[in-house]
Amino acid sequence: MQPAAIPDLTPALPEIVLAVATLFFLMLGVFMRGSNNARTISYGCIIVLILAIPLMLVSTDGSVSTFGGVFVVNEYTVFIKIFVLLSAASVILISTDYLKIQAIRFFEFPVLIVLATLGMMLMISANDFLGVYLAIELQSLSLYVIAAFQKDSARSAEAGLKYFVLGALSSGLMLYGISLIYGFAGSTSFDTLANVFNDLNGELPSAGVVVGLVFIIAGFAFKVSAVPFHMWTPDVYEGAPTPVTALFSVAPKIAAMGLIIRTMVGPFGDLADQWQQIIIFMSIASMGLGAFAAINQSNIKRMMAYSSIGHMGYALIGLAAAGVVEDMTIRNHGIQGMLVYLGIYVFMNIGTFSCILLMKRDGRMVEGIDDLAGLSKTNPGLALIFSIFMFSMAGIPPLAGFLGKLYVFEAAIHAELYTLAIIGVLTSVVGAFYYIRIVKVMYFDSPIEALDSFVSIEIKSVLIITGFVIIFLIFFPMPLISGAENAAAALFLK
Repeated sequence: MQPAAIPDLTPALPEIVLAVATLFFLMLGVFMRGSNNARTISYGCIIVLILAIPLMLVSTDGSVSTFGGVFVVNEYTVFIKIFVLLSAASVILISTDYLKIQAIRFFEFPVLIVLATLGMMLMISANDFLGVYLAIELQSLSLYVIAAFQKDSARSAEAGLKYFVLGALSSGLMLYGISLIYGFAGSTSFDTLANVFNDLNGELPSAGVVVGLVFIIAGFAFKVSAVPFHMWTPDVYEGAPTPVTALFSVAPKIAAMGLIIRTMVGPFGDLADQWQQIIIFMSIASMGLGAFAAINQSNIKRMMAYSSIGHMGYALIGLAAAGVVEDMTIRNHGIQGMLVYLGIYVFMNIGTFSCILLMKRDGRMVEGIDDLAGLSKTNPGLALIFSIFMFSMAGIPPLAGFLGKLYVFEAAIHAELYTLAIIGVLTSVVGAFYYIRIVKVMYFDSPIEALDSFVSIEIKSVLIITGFVIIFLIFFPMPLISGAENAAAALFLK
């Protein structure tokens, strides 16, 4: 009897490093003494997350798989993972001052973020639905804990409970859909499913496959808070600690979007006629709700929750365009536009939440939009950088947010989804109202009691980097565009 071959671990080297680092920092935190152990471990986690990026680049050559084809690495997965790692590292960095002010000096916080990031990276590279489910649960269990991490706050406990209950529901829906797909197709492997559905030769799949596909999309929609599975987002965003809200708004959504793209154009690529209309509906509904529901919000974190729902709707325009199976160029262009949009979205959101973390008065966090009144007179620097992010979120040129929307709208036009593009433009106009309202409050309302002027070096560095990227990309967009183009091309390589 031949011994089982040892799999090549090189493609999974970054994930292995994160897993080992998580265990190491847990042990280190237990044995370290002193009040600075949380800050020390936070910086250690940041270093590990940043180190994973070059490890990922040097351990990947073309498209490779390991663990029996269950784990796949290519230019597409690397592109998505880079933004997930940068998001997680940025959130840990900007959270250090907040955790000190709120007396949340627990070293487990950054470790749980690294553990959630490990789940996201496994999810992005998973090439089998069983691997997808296990990765999502690894990510979700960590996020449930940090949503309720501020244990003395009733709002934080409520946010964690709501996220747990609805997250468990979404996982159940997705698992039920996976079981239906397995029952009718006989496999959970992405490659096998792609071959099975390709052999249909244009024939309609069985009703069970379509129902399973709908349940899987529903489970994914929960993870990216797309309408009609968005109900958890405003309450969790408002109740969770602000750094946790910042994490929820970027890393899990980027990872889930990366998985949705791989799933829809991979195993279900030949079933585009069955899922394209669902994606179009989710896109329109998310853009509409995000535009209109945020108008009357007075809490800036709730406003950002509806903003996030709207942005996911804009990103889904690119996936809807990728549903045009007959033209590979259009499909490629749709995914490229979606990746450009998601890349810009990361920097806009991290920068915005860095500004929100500076909304303190007498050492106490404030969250009302009215608390920004007259900020341009009391703290002109913060008002300026905040305005840059708001204009970019609204998609106003010449900032990078305009470039992201331009690419997804252009993809929709090339796919002849004119109605979707028009609705996207109209909801962008409506959505611009609540972004510009914040600028109006900062520059034209009478000042009230000034916010604290202290800015930690961590938040200041993140603000400088994200602000620079938002301005830089509109003049030199090619690094992001070419990276998205190569990633999209790798996705369609067989």
